[in-house]
Amino acid sequence: MMNYDQIISQKIQNIQPSGIRRFFDILEEMKDAISLGIGEPDFVTPWHIRDAGIYSLERGHTKYTSNAGLSELRREISSYLNRRFDLHYDHNGQILVTVGGSEGIDLALRVMLNPGDEVIIPTPSFVCYGPLTEMAGGVPVYVELKAENQFRLTPDELRAAITPKTKVLVLPFPSNPTGGIMERKDLEALAEVLEETNIMVLSDEIYAELTYGQRHVSMANLTNMVDRTIVINGFSKSHAMTGWRMGYAAGPREIIAAMTKLHQFGIMSAPTTSQYASIEAMRNGDKDIEHMREEYDGRRRYLVENLNRIGLDCFEPKGAFYVFPCIKSTGLSSEEFCNRFLMEEHVAVIPGPAFGPGGEGYVRACYASSMKDIAEALNRMDNFLCNLCRKQG
Repeated sequence: MMNYDQIISQKIQNIQPSGIRRFFDILEEMKDAISLGIGEPDFVTPWHIRDAGIYSLERGHTKYTSNAGLSELRREISSYLNRRFDLHYDHNGQILVTVGGSEGIDLALRVMLNPGDEVIIPTPSFVCYGPLTEMAGGVPVYVELKAENQFRLTPDELRAAITPKTKVLVLPFPSNPTGGIMERKDLEALAEVLEETNIMVLSDEIYAELTYGQRHVSMANLTNMVDRTIVINGFSKSHAMTGWRMGYAAGPREIIAAMTKLHQFGIMSAPTTSQYASIEAMRNGDKDIEHMREEYDGRRRYLVENLNRIGLDCFEPKGAFYVFPCIKSTGLSSEEFCNRFLMEEHVAVIPGPAFGPGGEGYVRACYASSMKDIAEALNRMDNFLCNLCRKQG
């Protein structure tokens, strides 16, 4: 009998699985279930983008591309970043096409971290940063963001987390799960803390196109931070292309070269069909972005207004497509709330602690679902809260 505890890496065994996925295993068994859990657009990839992928197959483009990605795609990414965010990167040497944004995050951490190096991770945030840090030999240092600050990272919080071992700061904004953002003045305050250090910034900007009422600002927009910032972005959220698995990293040549070296051994190149579709997305997809953002904005305002109406305090998120209401008034833990809501009303939302320290007392709901499902989910949540109040009363 094989003893797999001795075979499987201890590092991997010590990493806990995502706290999100198990809710979907239960959800699949429920016929009338509604999911506000998974962070995936309900839009289908726009036809002109799908058509470009199909046409690439018809033309026989089925071979490997260069490790860094098609030159034409990297040119379009460079143009897009300049056009949409005033970011300036040379397509030849400063941009790497990756298999989703997640691969970019993984590569960046692995090329920067030596054993014992610390990575500052503001939480609540996306579930991958801590595990990927540990798998790269680093040590996650979690900084709990506060609702009273609209889940922004403050200079004092950053300063308190820095030690001589700090190597990287993760900036996960716009934020999954809170919807919090960082404005230019917030980033400038952080830059003042960082300027006398040798700390690199890993800026996950996958939701950069989904901000409401203001334009997204990157740490790389600050002149004194360009040389120490790696921007991670992709097509999943902005262009409804989750299944195409397309992302990219932009940053200093030395970092991108190291990431490309690791990428060529582990991946070779991103999917060719997806790259051709992404050229079309970059070149002609701006109107798709505007349409989807407008739809999300309407759902966002509707959901926030009605969550507050039925008694769950919810600050107004300014980015991404999530709300993060406080459920402390129910007397339930986040885990209890989500389990009972799922079993009693057949609606899935995600407990806040799945996103790290600071998440207890909150749940994440995604408004990338249809307005019909959001409205029905709110009705069921209202019913759940009324029943809970009667039982507790």
